[in-house]
Amino acid sequence: PAWRAFAAAIASTFLFFVGVSLVYAHEAGIKWRRFWKRWAIIAGCAAAVTIATALAMPIPIYFGILHAIATFSLMGLVFLSGPPLITIAAARFVFAAPLFLTAQIFSASVFFPLGLAPEAPLSFDYEPVFPWFGATLLGISAAKLLPRGETQMPQGSLTILVWAGRHSLIIYLVHQPILFAVLLAIGSFINPV
Repeated sequence: PAWRAFAAAIASTFLFFVGVSLVYAHEAGIKWRRFWKRWAIIAGCAAAVTIATALAMPIPIYFGILHAIATFSLMGLVFLSGPPLITIAAARFVFAAPLFLTAQIFSASVFFPLGLAPEAPLSFDYEPVFPWFGATLLGISAAKLLPRGETQMPQGSLTILVWAGRHSLIIYLVHQPILFAVLLAIGSFINPV
């Protein structure tokens, strides 16, 4: 349970900042060329993850964090110009929906991204629309409601954090195969075949 909570906290943070970045990047109006370029890169990486995991793992990742970021970036556009309180209400609905909309019909693979099946499909990484889009909606609301001051480039030791924030997709994509390789090596050492 502790590891699941840790993983959920990390995923929630990623998805929250998807909402924040949507507002910051497009508050003066949606910059479509920039949006579609970023979206294509994330969607392409999500497709690559699905293909790679289908080839290399017993359980492919069909709707993981990158799939969610691509999907929620599109869905979040609807809320960019609306009032924050409507967005918060929508977030509450998205978080609560699995409690009252779950039905057997959503077990079909076509509904996999929704997350409304009575039992979640087996996957190493799975952040479906319900309830995870709620985190992105809260990020959109927070970015609209919280005051912002002047930002300055941090000096010294914080520079690495700024660099990591600007290159987070590359870091995410590189760390995954390294992490799995290390875990597989540890697993084969502890429990050799």
